[in-house]
Amino acid sequence: MTDPISPTPPGKTPDPHKASRRANHPLVVAGSMVFTLLVVAIVLGGGALWIGKERFYAPGPLAADKAVIVPNEYGVIDIADLLLKQGVIDDKWVFVGAAVGTRASGKLKAGEYAFSAGASIQQVLDTIVSGRVIEYTVTVPEGLTSDQIVERLLEVAELSGSVRQVPREGSLMPDTYKVTRGTSREDVLRRMARTQDTTLKEIWEKRDPSLPLKSPEELVILASIVEKETGVPEERAEVAAVFVNRLNKKMRLQSDPTIIYGLVRGKGRLERPLTRTDITSPTAFNTYTIPGLPPAPIGNPGRASLEATARPAKSDNLYFVADGTGGHAFAATLDQHNKNVARWRQVERERKVDPAAQPAGTSGTTGANAVD
Repeated sequence: MTDPISPTPPGKTPDPHKASRRANHPLVVAGSMVFTLLVVAIVLGGGALWIGKERFYAPGPLAADKAVIVPNEYGVIDIADLLLKQGVIDDKWVFVGAAVGTRASGKLKAGEYAFSAGASIQQVLDTIVSGRVIEYTVTVPEGLTSDQIVERLLEVAELSGSVRQVPREGSLMPDTYKVTRGTSREDVLRRMARTQDTTLKEIWEKRDPSLPLKSPEELVILASIVEKETGVPEERAEVAAVFVNRLNKKMRLQSDPTIIYGLVRGKGRLERPLTRTDITSPTAFNTYTIPGLPPAPIGNPGRASLEATARPAKSDNLYFVADGTGGHAFAATLDQHNKNVARWRQVERERKVDPAAQPAGTSGTTGANAVD
């Protein structure tokens, strides 16, 4: 009986030529080549993947921190070329492969990015995907006129575009704003206006109900005068009280900054002291010659001045004059006020002898300083 699993009968030797013919069959040869190529591809691919992974996490070539702007229209290869040219990465294709492999190529965001020294490709890719662009601060001081605010924004190199029209006086909220490179100046102004609207509404709702002010607009007008009259935060509510008391008594406000605004109309500064002619010459804003409030704000007051004006101090004071220290001396009577003025005049005379004695921030008599 023959062995059922043996192809060769007992006692016979296998034919080597027949086995050779099977090994050389085209299908066998092709299969062997495909298998070999597949093994080689796996080995090479695995090696390339291992090398790429190493390079993906390895420290990059940057020797120092660097900012790079990624344009809005750039795709993944364009961005890789840019980063390579800027010396942020040293392997374009690892960046591209990682972006495609992690499905981040469609998530890359335009903007200005800060890359730290030695940043890896992984860190660079994560930064651009996250959109963590560089932010700049634009600070607008309280009390500037709208013209002055526009001038300041035009000097900020990181902003873009022109300003078609200067905003209405008093419609902007002075503050520090964060912007990114390329933000338009018009956008900053719109943001300032929205902030002012929101802030004013909130403060007006919490105002002292006894205020002799008919509208939020009148609050802004009076706050703009308070803003210009003192740079001492603790005095704002006292200064506001003087003007509120004067309005209640139908007295003229007699504020020097309103004279100056009427002369220059918010464009620049008055580069000389006020004269008696200035004080007595009528303008729409000169509160020495007009009753009540001027027709519009004389600048853009900050939140603190708006709050102080909405809830002024409780006092009987009707006058104030510079006290020589950067602040003011307040008085409820004309007699006391005249004494305060006399002391201030003495300080002025002493400073003419010794100009170095004048403290910073003192600019002479200000606010309600005329003898009624």
